[in-house]
Amino acid sequence: MSIFRTRIGRMLLILLIGIGIWFSPVPESVDPRAWHLMAVFAATVIGLILSPYPLGAMAIFSLTVVAATGLLSIKEVLAGFADPTIWMIACAFFISRGFIKTGFGRRVGFLFISKLGHNSLGLAYGLVLTDLLFAPAMPSTSARCGGIITPLFRSISEAYESTPDRGTERKIGAFLVQCIFQCNAITCAMFLTSMAGNPMISKLAGEMGITITWTSWALAAIVPGLISLAVIPLLLYRFYPPELKKTPEMRALALMKLKEMGPMSRNEWVVLSVFIGLVTLWVSGATLNIDATMTAFIGLAILLLSNALTWDDVIAEKEAWHTVIWFAVLLTLASQLNKLGFIAWFGSSIAGSVQGMNWIPMMGILLLAYYYSHYMMASAIAHISAMYAIFVSIAIAAGAPPMLTVLVFGMFSNLYMATTHYSGGPAPILFGCNFIPLATWWKIGFLMSLVVIPIWLIIGGAWWKVLGFW
Repeated sequence: MSIFRTRIGRMLLILLIGIGIWFSPVPESVDPRAWHLMAVFAATVIGLILSPYPLGAMAIFSLTVVAATGLLSIKEVLAGFADPTIWMIACAFFISRGFIKTGFGRRVGFLFISKLGHNSLGLAYGLVLTDLLFAPAMPSTSARCGGIITPLFRSISEAYESTPDRGTERKIGAFLVQCIFQCNAITCAMFLTSMAGNPMISKLAGEMGITITWTSWALAAIVPGLISLAVIPLLLYRFYPPELKKTPEMRALALMKLKEMGPMSRNEWVVLSVFIGLVTLWVSGATLNIDATMTAFIGLAILLLSNALTWDDVIAEKEAWHTVIWFAVLLTLASQLNKLGFIAWFGSSIAGSVQGMNWIPMMGILLLAYYYSHYMMASAIAHISAMYAIFVSIAIAAGAPPMLTVLVFGMFSNLYMATTHYSGGPAPILFGCNFIPLATWWKIGFLMSLVVIPIWLIIGGAWWKVLGFW
């Protein structure tokens, strides 16, 4: 099996899987085009997991195959690039660059640290609150962690000489890393615009006739989300404690850093104003009938007009353009599978095997399977693409309330990123800092899931009952 560890071997495996599904017997009730499209889609998702090539390259391969085989016209294949959801995400990526470029993100982080940094637990909450503050307007978790949170955490660790090179990572650095990692999954789950895959979930739900608004998502997630953010650092402080408990110097250090930065610059004020405007319009967009993508374009236009961002900054934001490519192709494939009836057929087929079972335990079983299957995934997007619509359709077919189902599976599509060192964008960034051994990383991820999942299912379930979702 060593051949399948090479790029050529992995591509060969992906090709064999696709061909195997393509030429397997087609169920009588399924359109052959849908079955063949599923073969390409399955091969694409396996490609995202094995990653012989970058996500964008794999998406281009799939686009070419679908068009060349006549499954979809070239116009249908490229229609995904005109989807407003794609451009809302791209604009949000560009806007997030403004938080990093102007230094506004670091300023906010140091501000929280100056208020809460009297001990290591306070420092953890300061970093978590920084992440939470920027989550609504920064769908790139890699940008939040890599561009804002990680530099802050490294500064704190260096200040207390807690580094892997010195063998002092447990002094404070390891504790902060896990607090950031575990809580980042929560902040991603709290807003429609806090992780790149969330708008994709909204789009998939829309294909099923269910509309997820920014407000409905945030309202559903606010209670279990805030409770999780409060509990996680406390538990880690108890069961994976830092050696250094008191950090009185850190507040003074943060104040010194703020003093060095001086008063807020003009561009920082522009970024702050755009941030407040974006969140306000996303919250009230449904009431004011303002499209979420239009809001994102307005924010980007203001940053460009004010020169807080330049066009070169936009062009250089490779992750955004990369996301536009693979996201558009995946959305197209997933949408066409739904239109051709494959998702409905698959969901009803599975639901038939559990007919008569109450939807509440059914939902719990499906959510656990959905969460823990992420151990086999190296991408949240790949996981969503492969399983979200199918699991949701099974639950709805079994009698689960549609709005509750699409929202809960959407939030769990973020929560599972707190598992492995390859679970999503922030994972390799934080694990790569080398503060925590691999076995410990996995152990903490699993044990924290035993706390987080009950919070979202039990406390969250009660909150969703109050909101009338079930």
